[in-house]
Amino acid sequence: MEIIHQSDAIHREKPDGTRVDYYLQPEYEIHYNEIPAGIVQEWHSHEQIEEVVLIIEGQLEVKWINDKEERKASLKSGDLVRVENTIHTFANTGDREAKFLVFKMVLEGKNNSKILKEDKIPVSKVG
Repeated sequence: MEIIHQSDAIHREKPDGTRVDYYLQPEYEIHYNEIPAGIVQEWHSHEQIEEVVLIIEGQLEVKWINDKEERKASLKSGDLVRVENTIHTFANTGDREAKFLVFKMVLEGKNNSKILKEDKIPVSKVG
């Protein structure tokens, strides 16, 4: 087991007041983000990285481009967004800070859902 304390993460404070803790691993990254009310991230996309965003607290608006058309959706605590390779941005449209996790992975196109659902060994069978 490996434990990474927040104090061991790479911490960045951006000029707009956004705070990010980067937990970097060889095959994935997890970012813990705190974004102040009214802040809009820059538009961007990724060629190879899959981003999954989980809203923890507050509310965000996500905008993305699909078939050359701008779309948007409101997000709240508990909502999850699979960004895929879309051009996108997130904005804190609420009146308080929003907190969210970003999972960044480089996927290989394998369907591992069976493993993810079934790979659990009861303690009584270990050893």
